Amino acid sequence: MDFLRPASWEEALAAKAEHPTAVPIAGGTDVMVEINFDHRRPEYLLDLNRVGDLYEWEVGEDTVRLGASVPYATIMENLRAELPGLALASHTVASPQIRNRGGVGGNLGTASPAGDAHPALLAAGAEVEVASAARGTRLIPIDAFYTGVKRNALQPDELIRAVHVKKADGPQQYSKVGTRNAMVIAVCAFGLALHPATRTVRTGIGSAAPTPVRAKTAEEFLNAALEEGGFWDNGKIITPSVAKQFAELCSAACNPIDDVRGTASYRRHAVGVMARRTLTWTWESYRGARRTTEGAA
Repeated sequence: MDFLRPASWEEALAAKAEHPTAVPIAGGTDVMVEINFDHRRPEYLLDLNRVGDLYEWEVGEDTVRLGASVPYATIMENLRAELPGLALASHTVASPQIRNRGGVGGNLGTASPAGDAHPALLAAGAEVEVASAARGTRLIPIDAFYTGVKRNALQPDELIRAVHVKKADGPQQYSKVGTRNAMVIAVCAFGLALHPATRTVRTGIGSAAPTPVRAKTAEEFLNAALEEGGFWDNGKIITPSVAKQFAELCSAACNPIDDVRGTASYRRHAVGVMARRTLTWTWESYRGARRTTEGAA
């Protein structure tokens, strides 16, 4: 196994172009586990730790650009207001040591359905910035990024440079079920984001289908129910029947398997419970913000 150590982004792209099978490694929290258990034996490892660009992040007027190697700990400490769903997801990642090493780029590159960042990125409507030496840079919408079990839309000569996430314009939540409270792969996970500016809701489901997915039918139902009931304007409590139907549709969006961490039926049930709870939490936050705004006026 050869070890490639580029010192810049340009060198990294050149190395990936020359060795398309090279496996990128930054935090190493996924790759090293596979290598240590002899599940993967790549011909080349492409070490990105010296590429400073990947550790940079920037808060723009509407969007946060998050370098692929920005640690989860940094997201938790600095971007709670702008990216609340992703900050909550970051809290659930493994241990403090891994949160100081791992980043969103690794989750995306591995594309495991159990990756903790995926539901939050789906709910927020992120875009993945990728690049190659030959074709330059392109943005991939998060909905088109996951193409199969541990497969993504990257071309062989492309690397993930950053993730672009719209700043939250409403409450966001994240919930995860695991077999214990820390250092655990998700049995299933759920992300929810309210977008009052467009009067829409987006979801993200992890570890309950071959890829991370959105519950699009549930979103369409809830969007219609909130609009027809005037909930965005009147700030009323969402009726139990609407919450129940939303939860059932989220469960139906799953296509889980039985494995050592949980059964398919349990995953469907748990996703429904998390959907109902996160909807309640986010809507209460939205109602509270409306009351505060009206009181100030």
